[in-house]
Amino acid sequence: MFVKKLVEKAASNVSKKPSGVNGKGLKANDIEPRLSFHYGIPSGANILASHSHPSSSCLAVSTRDGRIKLYGKDNTQALLHSPDALPTKFLKFVQTGSTLVLLNVTSSNHIEVWDVEKRLLSHIHVFPGDITSFTPLRHTPFIYVGDSAGNVTVLKLEPDLWHLTRMQYSIPLSAGNPTQAASVVTILPVPSAETKRLLVVYQDGVIILWDIQESRSIFTTGTSTSLLPSQNHHEAVRKATCACWGCPYGSKVIVGYSNGEIFTWSVQASVTETPTPSSKLNLGYKLDKVAIASLKWFPQLDGNNKASRLYVMGGSSSEVAPTSSVQVVLLNEHSETRTIKLGLHLPEPCIDMDIISSSKLVSLVLLGKSGHVYAYDDGMIEKYLIQSQAKISVPSSPKEVMAKLPYIDSSISAAKFVTNNPSLLNSADEDYAVLARNVPSVLPFEGKLKEGSNMNSVHKFTGFSKIKNVYITGHKDGAINFWDVSCPLPIPVLSLTQQSEDDLSSSGIPVTALYFDGDSRLLISGDQSGIVRVFKLKPEPYASENGFMSFQGSSRKGNSHVIQSLKLIKVTGAILSITVSHSSGRVAVGSDQGNVSVIDIEGQVPNMLYQQHIASELSAGIISLKFETCNLHGFEKKTLVVATRDSSVLALDCDSGNMLSTETVHPNKPSRALYMEILDGQSVQDDETGAKDGASKQPSVLMCSEKAVYVYSLNHIAQGVKKVIYKKKFNSSSCLWASTFWLGSDVGLVLLLSSGKLEIRSLPELSLLRESSIRDFSHFEQRTNYSISCSLDGEIFLVNGDQEIFVVSISLQKDNFRLVDTFSQVYTYDPMSSLEGPAATLQKEKKKGIFSSLSKSKSKQVPDQMETEDAKESIEELAVIFSSANFACDDDHQEIRELCFHSLLRSHDSLLDEDDIEIDDDPVEKPAKDQNIMAALNKQKLVMASRLQAFKGKVVKEINKKTHNSSVNSKELVEQQGDNGAGGGVDQIKKKYGFSSSTETMGAARMAESKLQDNVNKLQGINMKAAAMQDTAKSFSSMAKELLRLSEKNGKTASSS
Repeated sequence: MFVKKLVEKAASNVSKKPSGVNGKGLKANDIEPRLSFHYGIPSGANILASHSHPSSSCLAVSTRDGRIKLYGKDNTQALLHSPDALPTKFLKFVQTGSTLVLLNVTSSNHIEVWDVEKRLLSHIHVFPGDITSFTPLRHTPFIYVGDSAGNVTVLKLEPDLWHLTRMQYSIPLSAGNPTQAASVVTILPVPSAETKRLLVVYQDGVIILWDIQESRSIFTTGTSTSLLPSQNHHEAVRKATCACWGCPYGSKVIVGYSNGEIFTWSVQASVTETPTPSSKLNLGYKLDKVAIASLKWFPQLDGNNKASRLYVMGGSSSEVAPTSSVQVVLLNEHSETRTIKLGLHLPEPCIDMDIISSSKLVSLVLLGKSGHVYAYDDGMIEKYLIQSQAKISVPSSPKEVMAKLPYIDSSISAAKFVTNNPSLLNSADEDYAVLARNVPSVLPFEGKLKEGSNMNSVHKFTGFSKIKNVYITGHKDGAINFWDVSCPLPIPVLSLTQQSEDDLSSSGIPVTALYFDGDSRLLISGDQSGIVRVFKLKPEPYASENGFMSFQGSSRKGNSHVIQSLKLIKVTGAILSITVSHSSGRVAVGSDQGNVSVIDIEGQVPNMLYQQHIASELSAGIISLKFETCNLHGFEKKTLVVATRDSSVLALDCDSGNMLSTETVHPNKPSRALYMEILDGQSVQDDETGAKDGASKQPSVLMCSEKAVYVYSLNHIAQGVKKVIYKKKFNSSSCLWASTFWLGSDVGLVLLLSSGKLEIRSLPELSLLRESSIRDFSHFEQRTNYSISCSLDGEIFLVNGDQEIFVVSISLQKDNFRLVDTFSQVYTYDPMSSLEGPAATLQKEKKKGIFSSLSKSKSKQVPDQMETEDAKESIEELAVIFSSANFACDDDHQEIRELCFHSLLRSHDSLLDEDDIEIDDDPVEKPAKDQNIMAALNKQKLVMASRLQAFKGKVVKEINKKTHNSSVNSKELVEQQGDNGAGGGVDQIKKKYGFSSSTETMGAARMAESKLQDNVNKLQGINMKAAAMQDTAKSFSSMAKELLRLSEKNGKTASSS
């Protein structure tokens, strides 16, 4: 028996609603609208990132509004919300020891550090520039960041706290690409020497190989002068857009350009520069005027009859759509004169791609412009390319699989949500954990990719007694599905197929209305053709048969263990609403043509008691029906309350079907009605006078439309009297959906507005209790294919097409879902399944098989400079190197400050003569007086600041030293005077034998002390002058900044005039 107490509460909705005034009423402290869980693909996705591991692969999908969805094995999912609702520029996983970190770079250049296991935001690093390249160094805490100014910065991910700090090491544009200003496009650590060298690709096409230890560029290629000039002078300037390695050792790099060209460049540190690219790929992007947006290289062992592959993604073009935005190229230069490639024809342009691998499957994941995610079996792609190369037979092209909700092959057209089963039998959480492994995942991490899914062999359904929350859906193909949503993983448990009236075969007609009563084991559905089906379920427990099978003809073998009887009756118009009177055994249905039909379902054959047509000038669709008893002229009257699509409300005689009044109650300006409900036992209050009639408490009617919410008295509606008790208009936005909910004996109203906000209001007063902005509901009015329903206790279940599910909880005290944390744990560190540590990944072996697919000679050796390295020592060495500044300060105003310092040094040559600075053995060279200031800046700007700083330090050091010596000598002198004060005879003897007397010796000492003090004063004066010079330099800097600002302002004024 299913949820007897819950159904009794549901039955009370039509006869005896709980009163909102009998209890204490809803309080704002009891309500907290929040997202309980999200399942599926978030809308507005724009960036992909993957973490491949045999036992714990993860995929991250970020959205344009600052949400990040994480996917792990065994159907685990988690949704993260960034503090700012901004799009993502870069998304990268970083594995450091046992912790997996996700780095999210937003469009405002804020770098968010997320702890994946804890699902917490650890730190936000504000980067001062415009980030154009973001590359973490594998298995190290260091990240290379390139900006639009052409500089490369090194960040360090501090352990434990997981904060990002900026290191002193950098690669300024002047050191890497001094020819012209160009942003950094890609930063690629050299695979065989990741901690020693890196490749930097600039937007102007320049490619440099940077030696980290020597802090200099050791190789340059790809310059604009080395590229073959275009024959067409009107053609746009070629710019580098992306790059990737073309071999496992870092001797070839593949670069994509804005004009659709793809070049392969040789990287050889033994030469200074290569003039031309080694090869060129012609894939048709240049002809279609499509820029190369992304390149990914995937190596394979050539010894196993495999070759490496290049995945190419073209950018979206508003002028000409490419024939195939994504292509896969087989890189094999042994004897091939033709290009072996495969075009992946997606139904929409692709905006991102990534490759994710696990122990069972390697998948190419593509992100469409609409936010849909597609996946290809990479093994099928490889098979196609190899067969095409061998020319054995014409292979079949691999097919994409669109990631979507399992089993939802048809859109949802009607839904009901029942939660918190009080008759729930205890079932272990482990049952759900085991069941989750058998349910197909939204994304292909385990097993083979399959288009669509059936519901066979997933779960043996024996009844509803073990299910806490049930979600019932009617679909456009006529199917009715039951889902167990007791945990964040929707598990299908039963599927029924709508049957035609004649042969009971599948109707294929959309389901438009549903009613379910577990206490009476009654399921009623209505479809678009006007067929009403009354299903009577068998008593539980059901036989242990598979519930995911449709009826087969008239035998109904598939669900014979569940269905006891089925009755059909046809009415006029598509069914929009269904309600049941449990006391009389009658069913009332409303259609889109304004017909209200009351049917007796107690007999063997359904009997149509009456049918009433409700006329309307605007829209006659019946959106809601409720059986209720009211007080009419002093007598109790059983009525059927009817709400139409134009927000009109009226009452019919329940027995005859006649209208109790010729007048209907409706607003002055009709709008589309959304929801109607009966509120029992509310005190009637006049909305104009505010007087409340406490003598009697009569049922009231709640009517919600797009523009306003109204509360009427049921007695007034029965009499045709338009008298509003309470009213609330929506001014700035319209209402999209409404429903009531109960917390104990208190009733509330939840409204979803077009702005994405949820409003919780009390009933019947309609006072605002809580307003919540849920980011996941933003731009909700743009979604057309969605289904939303609410349970009695305020659990909102929203399905967006076949892509995603939202569950929003209203009550602060209730927790209706189990294992939420378990199914949100997308990553857990397992030390036994660790694939490889830093020593394994950074210590590369020299191999011949992989590189042979890109080289013309198998015997060609890897260059000598690509040597193996010890990982731990390399990381420690990197930490030391990155902690020291390899170049002088290169901020925006450094040149101005250096110019001021240089000018001051020239003007104070008299202060910095040789006598002043010969404290050290290496005197500082004086700048030539006739040297031009700007020329000196270009030649000596990196030297002057360091010399001045060193000079100042030496002066201070010498001052301290000589001051200390002076104090010591003075002290000794005083002691000597004290010892020889009474020794006049001794002075005579010394004088007799040619020695100086004590007085003369003391005088000489005093003279030495005086001279020493003069030198100390002189040195202190020099120090003060140096400090004054520095202060003056700051003034010069401020003056230069102000002058620059005024110059720019005058330039703008002149241009505008």
